Amino acid sequence: MTEPADPPRLSNNGPPLDDDPRPWGANGIGTYFEWAAAQKAAFDVPYDIALLRARRAEKLGLTYDEYSLEILERGRFLNAEDAERIAAIKRRRPL
Repeated sequence: MTEPADPPRLSNNGPPLDDDPRPWGANGIGTYFEWAAAQKAAFDVPYDIALLRARRAEKLGLTYDEYSLEILERGRFLNAEDAERIAAIKRRRPL
């Protein structure tokens, strides 16, 4: 049995971003389920908070996921004064 190859230097050992036929990639299936559970925990908020975030996101022209990711990644609640950051988020959207 061969040892799995070391991940690339900047890898966080998460699931692959390409179209690998195995959604868990080469790191083993356990990693996939750990990441899936972590993602669910990050977005699993009480209904009232989810509704509040959805309304705020809609007012800013963002999706719920974009707004929530900003909170999770930067710890910031966006508002109308953050027009430059909101524009940067919108530019990252796929065409």
